[in-house]
Amino acid sequence: MAACRFRKSIAIQLSHILEMPPESLIKSICAVPVSKKGQSPDFQLFVSSVLDHSSSNHSKADIQLHAQKLATQLKCDTVISEISAGKGTVDFTINRELLTKTVLQQVFEDGPKYGLKSELFLGLPKGKVLVEFSSPNIAKKFHVGHLRSTIIGSSQEVLGCHIYKSRRNFIGNLKEAIGHHVTRINYLGDWGMQFGLLGTGFQRFGSEEKLKSNPLQHLFEVYTQINKASEEDENVRNLAQDFFRKMEAHEEEAMSLWKHFRDISIKEYTQMYKRLGVWFDEYSGESFYQEKSQEVLRLLDTKGLLEITKEGKGVVCLSEKGEQALVMRSDGTSLYLTRDLAAAIDRMDKYNPDTMIYVTDKSQTPHFEQVFQILKLLGYEWTERCQHVPFGRVQGMKTRKGEVVFLEDVLDEARSMVLEKTASTKTSKEVDNPLETAERIGLAALIVQDFRGLLSSDYHFSWDRVLQSQGDTGVFLQYTHARLHSLEEQYGAVDEVAHINMACLQDRPAISLIQHLLRYDEILHQSSQDLQPRHIVNYLLKLSHLAAAAHKRLLVKGSPPELAEARLCLFQAVRSVLASGMKLLGIMPVNKM
Repeated sequence: MAACRFRKSIAIQLSHILEMPPESLIKSICAVPVSKKGQSPDFQLFVSSVLDHSSSNHSKADIQLHAQKLATQLKCDTVISEISAGKGTVDFTINRELLTKTVLQQVFEDGPKYGLKSELFLGLPKGKVLVEFSSPNIAKKFHVGHLRSTIIGSSQEVLGCHIYKSRRNFIGNLKEAIGHHVTRINYLGDWGMQFGLLGTGFQRFGSEEKLKSNPLQHLFEVYTQINKASEEDENVRNLAQDFFRKMEAHEEEAMSLWKHFRDISIKEYTQMYKRLGVWFDEYSGESFYQEKSQEVLRLLDTKGLLEITKEGKGVVCLSEKGEQALVMRSDGTSLYLTRDLAAAIDRMDKYNPDTMIYVTDKSQTPHFEQVFQILKLLGYEWTERCQHVPFGRVQGMKTRKGEVVFLEDVLDEARSMVLEKTASTKTSKEVDNPLETAERIGLAALIVQDFRGLLSSDYHFSWDRVLQSQGDTGVFLQYTHARLHSLEEQYGAVDEVAHINMACLQDRPAISLIQHLLRYDEILHQSSQDLQPRHIVNYLLKLSHLAAAAHKRLLVKGSPPELAEARLCLFQAVRSVLASGMKLLGIMPVNKM
């Protein structure tokens, strides 16, 4: 890794002065973000991170004195060309031609693995990671909230009608890229009282003909009708409870109708997942744990944790203040919480993952707090390995037809608007598959809009902003990638870096790009630690802006061959890292637009 060599060189010098092993200093040496104000150093050591923390807190003045003292003690060499004291930092500038050559060589050698072979990832335990995501309720169309869960969790490249096994995603892909074995689970909401309502509703309002022509839309309409009827008529609620009781007892008629709903739902979902480029190792569901949830109830009872209320409901006491979790209805049927407990226990027995991640909207945070708390009460030490990754809600999402609820409408709208913008733009290039290209650009726009902030934050959706071709958008990332790819098509790709004259790449725009490429491993490491894609998104947006500025000034066309090839080499390295980062986020880059 390019940054490794330089961090190590700096750390070795520091280790002699600070009397600390070089490996303990590596992570305190950070690549410096590119500055708009002028030429910036390449690395910084934050002095506060290496001071003796056993003593009293150091003042800013003390830290600054230490920085100045260190800067005078360190020496420039063939790697480090300049050392100075910043504000609480020691700043290092690397020999410019060596910096350029090392970074470009590393990008070309590592390809998609660039940034992932860094020493920042060395020593980190590699293990098995299980990610549960998407998890729609069957018999309902995908709503817009499922986009967040699905793109946060995992996905896979789709080219035309063929699915390839090169995966693209955020949590799943990043974990896999740094060496973990990842299992992706789609835990379908396919059991519960809502199916008692739906079964009763279909018996009253359902139509097999409508179910065949537009299955999920018809089931949605039936559910809406029966839900309203149940609010007005207690007898309807009783019929729904009775239908669910029959399901729990595995009575043939009720189970046959439920299975029919489940099968057609999965068939419909498969088409949507294919469109999103999503792939799973396992389709599971609440129904798988209906019987095992009874085992959980017996276990809770055996350990003296299950209490039966006067109404006959089963509860678990969670605190001395009397906080309780409902785990069983008065008729003995299971609940969402009980089934999640059974699922967690079963997955640990089956996969024994080092980390088990649940990706859901933040409204379910209290639910998972209860799940983890009860698992601890049951004595499962592996509960510490469970993690909930919550995401916020999307507000203000409308299509030109009005309020939007369903994800299909959002994807259709994005694709349609991209096609319209492309048709009205004079610089648009003719592509082989306009529909597929528009789909990729539209999905990139949605993903970048979704990933720019904290996952747990709500955000307000704006079509005007999300589809801008300039600015911090997914469309801009796609445009930058296509623009850089066109250079390779026009002038030919560079095969290797060895013969490139690095003196040709010392202009300010070129050095800024090199400095930014230098930071990529730190960005990947940061995202792997907090599972926030915004670090990667913001890095790629900055890379694209720097590339756009360099493209205007560092002309390939009309330049002397040696200079043209050096610039082409730089732009090819930028495109490679841009493509790799986009794929981590779940975006398939386009080569023309």
